Amino acid sequence: MEMDTLRPVRPARPIAAYIGGKKRLAPLIVERIGAIPHRSYAEPFIGMGGVFLRRDRRPPAEIINDVSGEVVNLFRVVQRHPDALEAQFRFLLTARATYDVLQATDPRGLTDIERAARFLYLQRASYGGKVTGQTFGVSPLESAAVDRRKLRPLIDGLAQRLAGVVIENLPYGALLERYDGPGVLFYLDPPYHGSEDDYGAGVFPPGEFERMATQLADLKGRFLLSINDTPEIRRVFAAFPMDEVRLRYTIGRSAATEAAELLICDLRSADCRPQRSLFDNPHSREPRG
Repeated sequence: MEMDTLRPVRPARPIAAYIGGKKRLAPLIVERIGAIPHRSYAEPFIGMGGVFLRRDRRPPAEIINDVSGEVVNLFRVVQRHPDALEAQFRFLLTARATYDVLQATDPRGLTDIERAARFLYLQRASYGGKVTGQTFGVSPLESAAVDRRKLRPLIDGLAQRLAGVVIENLPYGALLERYDGPGVLFYLDPPYHGSEDDYGAGVFPPGEFERMATQLADLKGRFLLSINDTPEIRRVFAAFPMDEVRLRYTIGRSAATEAAELLICDLRSADCRPQRSLFDNPHSREPRG
């Protein structure tokens, strides 16, 4: 398949933090994705788009998906009603009282735009981009997380990037089945092994990695999967080429620690080795968002 199916696109910044992001690893993943020929690109676990939004080339067809209705509603509202979403923040402040009120509000009684604004506020104002067990996050060294002046360019950039993108709200397996075919590339960023409940009870149940491996083995398209490196993950995906990438993190003023991630790809790839290595030494650890 010809590589000239990919066209330049302006990258966008994630609109909020979200557990599961790939800020440190994204450049390497984007490079690897760009080296795999494809005419259609699909992400079953989009989160806040930490990899998708950092791509600088796009194929003719793009599909993003998440099982979270809150995530999907936010992207759909940004895609179709960016001005109305931005207007919701006209009188909202980064304040614990406001946070508590919105956290206690049942989103089922809100309009889609109000619901998107509530979710975006909580993701920006919560500590670490959590989606369960959220707490109000503030720092004496940083400006307010919910600031209309900050949000306007983020919403505009995301709305432009989402033009022409299909947005789905399906279990990952249903998305793979619906969109699989020659020329399709799936990038999968599932919950980390051992941290499945961070996304909510039952969202990614025990045994799901085995089911995923079975489905990936039967794909007509191509795939790239990023996941934390554990003995169980190596066992489950042993049939596929994989490469280890080591990252070094620091949290606050604590000593640096190393973490290993795996890039796992389909059997049509000779290996999963990226074109360059990644060895980070950041001053602080970013939330996975």
